[in-house]
Amino acid sequence: MKTLKIGIFGAGRGADLAANFQLLGCEITAICDFHTERRENAVKRLGGNIAEYEDFDSFIEHDMDAVVLANYFHEHAPYAIRCMEKGIHVYSECISNGTMAEGVALIRAAEKHPEVVYMLAENYPQMIFNREMHRIAKGGTLGKILYAEGEYNHPGDPNDIGFKQVYNYFSKHWRNYNPRTYYITHSLGPVMRATGATPKTVTAFASFAPVEGDVPNASFAGDRVAVIMTQNDDGSIFRITGCAGFGGHHNAYRICGTEGQIENLRGMGAKIMLRYNGWSKPEGEQEVQMYDPGWNDPDEEKIRQSGHGGSDYLTARSFLECIAEGRQPEHPFHVHAAVAMSSTAILSHRSVLENGKAYEIPDFHKEECRKQYENDYATPYYLTDGTAPDLPCCSHTDYKPTEEQMRRYLELFGR
Repeated sequence: MKTLKIGIFGAGRGADLAANFQLLGCEITAICDFHTERRENAVKRLGGNIAEYEDFDSFIEHDMDAVVLANYFHEHAPYAIRCMEKGIHVYSECISNGTMAEGVALIRAAEKHPEVVYMLAENYPQMIFNREMHRIAKGGTLGKILYAEGEYNHPGDPNDIGFKQVYNYFSKHWRNYNPRTYYITHSLGPVMRATGATPKTVTAFASFAPVEGDVPNASFAGDRVAVIMTQNDDGSIFRITGCAGFGGHHNAYRICGTEGQIENLRGMGAKIMLRYNGWSKPEGEQEVQMYDPGWNDPDEEKIRQSGHGGSDYLTARSFLECIAEGRQPEHPFHVHAAVAMSSTAILSHRSVLENGKAYEIPDFHKEECRKQYENDYATPYYLTDGTAPDLPCCSHTDYKPTEEQMRRYLELFGR
C-alpha cells in the first residue's frame, strides 16, 4: 500500500491526531490553522517539512489523500463536504454536523461521493474498557440488550486560567456557548458500538448550576449537566450525558441485558465488573467477575504510545483500514450513524429548552426526513464568520456571566 498523505485542519487537537497517523506510517503533508503559533508548534512537533496554510481555500488544493478535521467543534460539516467534492477522505472529530441542515447536506454529499471514506473520529469506543464491553455484548452472554448508560463527566476548575488560555481563549469561542447535550459522542458512541443500536426518540433535562464567584468567565452555558434518555431502534433505552460537570471526573459505561450486565468501575482505572444471575450465568463462569481487560492486539506497543488511553491510535488505524479496503466504517462511525449522534445532541437540547419534550431522531436515509430539516440552521454558537447564535445555549435562557466575571475574562484575553 502506498504511503498516504494526510492533511490536518486545526493544529491544536490536530497535532495529537497527526502523531498517530505518523505511527501508522502516513506522511503529514500539510497543516492549516489561522493561529500562527499553534500551527508552527504543530509542525515542529511533527518533525517539520510540512506545508503550512492559514486558510482552508489554499489548504484544500494541496496534494492529500485524506484530511483530519480538528477545527472548531461545531463547524466540521461544510469542510467535510468540500473534501468529499475533491475526492479526499474525511476523518472528522466529534460531532459531524453543528445543525440539522448540515446533517442533511453531509448525508447527500456522502451519497454523491461513495468512493470517499467518511469516518467520525470518535475515539472513546476504542478505550480498553469499552472494547471489552463491546466484546462481551457481542458474544451474546448478556442476552438481549435492554439498557445502557454512558457518562462523559469532565468537571473543570473555574480558576484554571491555563485551561482557558488553550481551550476557550476569546469570549465568543464555542466552549462559551456549548449546551450540555452537544458534546455527546464520548458518552453515546461507546454504547452505540457495544449494542449496535441507534437512537430514535430523545428527551432530556438539564441541571442549572452556573459558575459562581469573581472568576474570569465568559460562559453563557450555565447548566452543569444534561441527562438524556433515548429509545432506540431495537427497543432498548440509553441514559447518557453530553459533557457533564458533576461530582468527580470519570468516564463510565454500563450495558445491561436480560441475562447479565457489564460496566467499568468509576474511579478504578480500566477495571471491569461483569455480572450474571445465578440461574442464567454461562457454564464455567462466575456470577461476579472484576478484572482488568487486556488489549489483545498485535499493535499494543504503539497503542500504549497513543493519547486517550490508546484510543487515538486504534481509531486512526480503523480509518486507514477502511481506505485500504475501499469500504465505509462500521457502526457507529459511518456517516449515517455520525449524523444520528449529532441529531441526538441537537434535538436533546431542544428537549431541554421545552421541558423534556420528546423529539424523533430523523432517519436521513429517507427523503421526507431530509426535507423536514434541510433548512434548519438553528445554532447556539457564534460562527467563524461572526454570525450570532439564534438558539439559547442554556436551560435558563436569560443566563449570562456576571459583569465582574466578564470583566476579568476580557482583562485576560482582550476579546
